[in-house]
Amino acid sequence: MTVNIVVEYCEPCGFKSHYEELASAVREEFPDVSIDSRPGGTGAFEIEINGQLVFSKLELGGFPFEKDLMEAIRKASRGEPVEKITNSRAPCVIL
Repeated sequence: MTVNIVVEYCEPCGFKSHYEELASAVREEFPDVSIDSRPGGTGAFEIEINGQLVFSKLELGGFPFEKDLMEAIRKASRGEPVEKITNSRAPCVIL
């Protein structure tokens, strides 16, 4: 089953590096998965799998754990329903 991922992120917030890290990890583990990005609103880091929102930084305030996202992609690639990711890690804070 084809899996399409779209990550919408806030570029002025500096989230492009989070997207690139994530995209590279996804491509490494799932070479057949399509992953793209699009510009998002302030503070956004939203992840859709096959058109379904599975992670929202706007709702949770942090970034997804890689293992949670990989599990969601694994389910989607098997044609199983994907549940919304509700865990997040706090964004890095520089003091």
